[in-house]
Amino acid sequence: MVMHIKDLRNMPNEALDMKLHEVKFDLGVEKRKIASTGVSSKKVKIRELRKTIAKILTILKERGAKK
Repeated sequence: MVMHIKDLRNMPNEALDMKLHEVKFDLGVEKRKIASTGVSSKKVKIRELRKTIAKILTILKERGAKK
């Protein structure tokens, strides 16, 4: 689920908000899996989700949207 910054910049604010909620939900699911099993087999996926969240928040801040 790697999102490129170019693709994110082409999305309107509403779509970015929806994508942000989706990615945060996915991150929560992955963290709960780690907490329940104690094993982290998808560290790369968690890192990419966190980077995607940061990219979306950066774009929203640049556009002046409140988040």
